[in-house]
Amino acid sequence: MLLVMDIGNTNTVLGLFDQERLLHDWRIRTEVNTTVDEYAILLKNLFETRDLRFEAVTDIIISCVVPPLLNNAERFCQKYFHLEPLIVGPGIRTGMPILYDNPKEVGADRIVNAVAAYEKYQAAIIVVDFGTATTFDYVSERGEYMGGVICPGILISCEALFQKASKLPRVEIFARPKSILAKNTIASMNAGIVFGYAGLVAGIIQRIQEEIGTPLRVVATGGLAPLIASECPAIEEVDEYLTLQGLRILFERNRR
Repeated sequence: MLLVMDIGNTNTVLGLFDQERLLHDWRIRTEVNTTVDEYAILLKNLFETRDLRFEAVTDIIISCVVPPLLNNAERFCQKYFHLEPLIVGPGIRTGMPILYDNPKEVGADRIVNAVAAYEKYQAAIIVVDFGTATTFDYVSERGEYMGGVICPGILISCEALFQKASKLPRVEIFARPKSILAKNTIASMNAGIVFGYAGLVAGIIQRIQEEIGTPLRVVATGGLAPLIASECPAIEEVDEYLTLQGLRILFERNRR
């Protein structure tokens, strides 16, 4: 079976594939100081909840945007799985031209998402990924990665609000606001963040489509994608497994 690991700034998402079928997936917090042996304890516990053993894994692919963690993740695979993982980065075969000023600057997660989206839809598309940063990536109808936009993520925006406005309470904002005209402070913050962020997303999508000169399919992924997509008609579909599928596709393209 294939183990895929997407190590992001906030969360690490893992998936276990049997051929093209995603059998299990997990989402855990990313801890920059995680050691090789701590990775082993954590994954062993996750595997045991599904009656799995490390020996079931025959291949591994890793996408990582946190450089300090990449070395430990690689060493973990070598020590506990006795496997050399495939790392998403310069030199990997993506099957997608990267038309960026410096292709090496493009985050691994953005390339993975773009590959998965084009493979699935075979059409010009915008991928919106709601992670630590929110990214918008455009893939042409010829399957070329054309670039995109990077914005502060929802949680980063919330944290800035809590830190700089001392009288505002620190609250968890993950529910759809009942109204734009809120009647208390927490509801006002909720409305501002959710509706405001939905407006930001809709505005950027509209600008990309205007610059390209044609309507484009829009797919979203990431932990908060369902919440914002419910308030943003420009997003046509949410695919929570897009990144995991992209890693599987890249592994297949580099195994041949």
